Amino acid sequence: MAYTFDWGAVWQGLPYLLRGAGLTIFISAVAMLFALALGMILAALTQVPGRLVPGLVRAYVEVFRNTPLLIQIFIVYFGLPQLGLRLSPFGSGTSALVLYASAYNAEVFRAGLEAVPWGQHEAALSTGLSPFQTFRYVIIPQALRISFPALGNNLVSLVKNSSLVSIIGMVDLMFVANDISFNNFRTFEIYGATAVLYVILVLMLTRLLSVTERRMLRSQ
Repeated sequence: MAYTFDWGAVWQGLPYLLRGAGLTIFISAVAMLFALALGMILAALTQVPGRLVPGLVRAYVEVFRNTPLLIQIFIVYFGLPQLGLRLSPFGSGTSALVLYASAYNAEVFRAGLEAVPWGQHEAALSTGLSPFQTFRYVIIPQALRISFPALGNNLVSLVKNSSLVSIIGMVDLMFVANDISFNNFRTFEIYGATAVLYVILVLMLTRLLSVTERRMLRSQ
């Protein structure tokens, strides 16, 4: 018996899927903003003289890059309450995404900082800027431009990885897709539509990042 694709199931579920996609975009945007800030701080700490602080940063990066994101989500949501810290599903999911993405961003920023020629440091210091001013106004802007393409890839990955937060009850795109398919049993149609929405989100994001990168290059 030939399978008949049920377009009606897609149209009925589409408004709910779009609402879930809105939360997916919001979660990803919030998590990436905090992950960018934390990643930059961690990368800056790798430049601190000595071994202790850079070593701690490297340990953080290795732990979060080499363990599955799903385990990190479970530790934050199910594990932290046993230590007296209980977060909402939104707080747990977002925190896990931030910790995970910041480890990747830290490595990207570190590479960007080290790619800035040392002559830029010396030239800035020779004009009378303090080391902090040199780092803030001269080194960081150049490192950001160098790091931008890799940071864009991290953001795209974060959007896709955000689907894992559905497992702790966050009503994102994946959670809505699961809920609809469990109720109408039209698995192929609902998950197929969900996949298409993820593709659209990622393509739109990729396009936005490409436009932003071109403008950054023209502004140099």
